[in-house]
Amino acid sequence: MKLLLRALAPVALAIAIGGCSLGGLLGGGKSPTTLLTLTAETPDPGQMQRTANAGQTVTIATPIVAKELRTTRVPVQVTPTDVQYVTDAQWVDTPDRLFADLIAETVRRTTNRVVLNGRQATLDPGLTVSGELQRFGWDAQTGQVIVRYDGTLSTEGSTRVETRRFSATAPSDGTAVTVGPALNRAANQVALEVARWIGG
Repeated sequence: MKLLLRALAPVALAIAIGGCSLGGLLGGGKSPTTLLTLTAETPDPGQMQRTANAGQTVTIATPIVAKELRTTRVPVQVTPTDVQYVTDAQWVDTPDRLFADLIAETVRRTTNRVVLNGRQATLDPGLTVSGELQRFGWDAQTGQVIVRYDGTLSTEGSTRVETRRFSATAPSDGTAVTVGPALNRAANQVALEVARWIGG
């Protein structure tokens, strides 16, 4: 009997660990009520074909984010020192990646630039857009979502560097129903301003 128990113990331990790991991946077994993403609001020009000479491409780098944004949850700034999260709302990916994708798509739709992402930068980085996404959530004191992005524009070889702060707000009651669309509007406003800053 003791031999049987000893033989079964590792199997039981493996099942327990596997169950814990799966539960962690599924967020404790409870799925969020709402999954959010960002979509470009600028008109889609349809099929595109573009070419660029060396140094004329635009590379959109994934922005740096603060710790409260390194998650798929939507932060709520309750006070300057108190950060919580919107109940039952979650991004399909982290905000830094979603925001970089939105900027890239907006630049494609509103300029004639050849746009690359960070993984394609070795082809020809050209003009690089990087920066820090400082705010991307709901502010309880103002009743608005805030998107704040400190952008950096640098030419190949960093012969010229520019910085600029972009900020946009949109009203929301802080619930999962309204916070997603409001953040999408504000993020699109910032992305369009970044595209105009890049030009071309």
